[in-house]
Amino acid sequence: MDIVQLGDETLRTNQLTVNNLEIEILPLIYEIIRSIERDPYDANQKAKESQDMSHKIVDLQKKLDSARVQIKKLPGVGYSKEEQLQNLENLRKQLRLKRELLLKYRNMCTFEMFKV
Repeated sequence: MDIVQLGDETLRTNQLTVNNLEIEILPLIYEIIRSIERDPYDANQKAKESQDMSHKIVDLQKKLDSARVQIKKLPGVGYSKEEQLQNLENLRKQLRLKRELLLKYRNMCTFEMFKV
């Protein structure tokens, strides 16, 4: 995560989100299933297919482990459902108050200074 300093404000860039996760497991699962469906009669071919499938399974396990690590890094995953709902409610209250303040300031009378 990169941190950019702009005056008094600090902005975080490249924050991990669900859209940024790199989890591509479906092609591997498809290949494993296809390997199981193909049942060669030749013993040599069976040994080679078995070895290829074991490599694919190891690759799948590595990708699943990587996905678990990435998911644990997502913000908010460590909170319980109740904590997340409470946080959401607090944010909604803040949004409602800020909207009310904006409406109040928009509807305020503007005082102009008259030149004497």
